[in-house]
Amino acid sequence: MALEDPTAPRRARQPRHEERLRVPWWWWLGSIALTAGLAAEVWLGAAGAQSWLPFALLLPVTIAGLWWLGRIRVAVVDDELRVDDARLPVRYVADAIPIDAEGKRQLLGPAADPLAFVVQRPWIPAAVQVVLDDAADPTPYWVISSRHPVRLAAAITAARDTHPTPTL
Repeated sequence: MALEDPTAPRRARQPRHEERLRVPWWWWLGSIALTAGLAAEVWLGAAGAQSWLPFALLLPVTIAGLWWLGRIRVAVVDDELRVDDARLPVRYVADAIPIDAEGKRQLLGPAADPLAFVVQRPWIPAAVQVVLDDAADPTPYWVISSRHPVRLAAAITAARDTHPTPTL
């Protein structure tokens, strides 16, 4: 078995799972229609620069806001779970549990732990609970919204099983 050079750059591998938590398409239609209506109200038949200014300001702000809401990426790449800027080495994962809408409601409501790491999007009903096994970390688990919770949980578990915890 050849040893890997720790100074060599790591090759980027294909993700086992990757998704973006975008807003639904109908939010785009509804938001842009409401914004255009609001801009038309503000305009109210004004002449000159006042006629296009509400549209030029409100529509881009709405588009940027919708993009920002759906910017979060969830991926399992190599030996880590990536959720936006957060990184979790899979060696610290005890279990990955797909949960449905009711389970997510319970986990984020009555059964919530204040130390949990949560990336929740209300327009995505399902999620994955990633239970941690790290004595140095006070975070008991992560809750991550996912449109494909079974696939995400399977990818996390497969990555954990492929990259076992190193023994000291």
